[in-house]
Amino acid sequence: MAKNADTLVLDGASLTLDAVDRFVHGGFDSVQVSSKARAAVRAGRAFVEKLLRAGKPVYGVNTGFGKLASVRIPDADLDQLQLNLIRSHACGVAEPLPAKTVRLAVLLRLNSLIAGHSGVREEVIDALLALLQSPVVPWVPRKGSVGASGDLAPLAHIALTLIGEGQAYCNGKLMKAGAALRKAGLKPITLKAKEGLALINGTQIIQAIGLRTVCELRRWIKLCDAAAALTLEALRGSDSPFDARVARIRPHPGHALVSRNMLALLKGSEIRESHRENDPRVQDAYSLRCVPQVHGAARDGFGFVQAIFERELNAVTDNPLLFPAAGDVISAGNFHGQPLSQALDFLAILMSELGSISERRTEQMVNPDLSNLPPFLVEGSGLNSGLMIAQVVAAALASENKVHSHPASVDSIPTSANKEDHVSMGVTAALKAAHVLNNLKDILSIELLAGRLALDYHRPLKAGRGVEALAATLRKHIKPLKQDRTLYEDFAVIRELADSGAFDSVLAMLE
Repeated sequence: MAKNADTLVLDGASLTLDAVDRFVHGGFDSVQVSSKARAAVRAGRAFVEKLLRAGKPVYGVNTGFGKLASVRIPDADLDQLQLNLIRSHACGVAEPLPAKTVRLAVLLRLNSLIAGHSGVREEVIDALLALLQSPVVPWVPRKGSVGASGDLAPLAHIALTLIGEGQAYCNGKLMKAGAALRKAGLKPITLKAKEGLALINGTQIIQAIGLRTVCELRRWIKLCDAAAALTLEALRGSDSPFDARVARIRPHPGHALVSRNMLALLKGSEIRESHRENDPRVQDAYSLRCVPQVHGAARDGFGFVQAIFERELNAVTDNPLLFPAAGDVISAGNFHGQPLSQALDFLAILMSELGSISERRTEQMVNPDLSNLPPFLVEGSGLNSGLMIAQVVAAALASENKVHSHPASVDSIPTSANKEDHVSMGVTAALKAAHVLNNLKDILSIELLAGRLALDYHRPLKAGRGVEALAATLRKHIKPLKQDRTLYEDFAVIRELADSGAFDSVLAMLE
């Protein structure tokens, strides 16, 4: 994957998470396919044409699909076969996926096809490129895939737009796909042998939904450490649990990393020095003391998840697979989403735990029996309720996340007359993980609000330099809580600050 100025050049082998993140946020002016990849596409198509001339049955080229694989299709009907496939499979339901997710799915499918193992013509590659560089976005319902044999239904809705059928958005307005293409100056394509199957037989919907969660969590997982450090200072906690010697004798990499982050944030703390001696408290609560163990386990787990998605970025998930140089066609199962589904279930679990421990830290701050701070962090408590219900909201979200952390990947339901008898439920896992992240953002925003308010009660003592920088940004946008106000607006402001990069100078201190 090369970058020429603001052009993303795909080669089917070197797409990265950073490039995906940049693409999703509009960081490239255009997308191109390398000349080497185009040569591979031409070789793959030439092999398909050779197979057609030989007249032997090849799954998906001149046969039916799934249970109907044994049905031989006459040569005269091969184009109609691909058209029928797209029409019949475009039957997703529920609300549509966001435009950014759909565009990412198109990019990912394109990157897989250009490896040359799928047998499409260059015309298909060019149609996908043109779609990416137009204001047209296919309308893709989010539900209907079981995550094996490819994400058939949702990917079929993308293919439907390419042939000028179904619905699509043009400049954000939903209309018939044919009209959307005309408005953008694009023409529908006619699918040839193997091409319909190649467009829909892949894991790109699981990937697209999952990658957006993975890329966003790269920022928010660091913010978890920052929020914990802010809370620790607000509660006058100890930095002893972050001693490198503790991590050394239980050598999980994430544990050591989080300990380093906490110490970096707490460095120079006047608050800590004020109670280092003669503190009657012997130990902090687990939600403070065990941050390296809990956040560290999440970091190690997230590293695993990222590695899975990085591999899948440049994977070929079609079936059958073509190996033109060897003259082989192999029917296999690369379309099966189990690697992604399991990783996404793990992702939901680790994010749920980060939310759970964050909510407990918020409780430590708002509960006067635990914090030695004003009840619910408001002046005149009793008349004012302060953050009483803010903590309830965090508790509700943390508990909801536990429900969404039940694994989807352990489920399977046979499809296609039991021909496809084991499936991954990968899209379900991806949608769940995205939901858990959404809740985690709100839980952390509530903790950050509580920490911002609680820290003021320790003035004029200053917190560690990293925590002070975090609190300074929060103070610019969140005023003190002198009396009750509607707090949901504060939550939204903090969440927007995080998503927009307002805390990035603090997060840059962290690993």
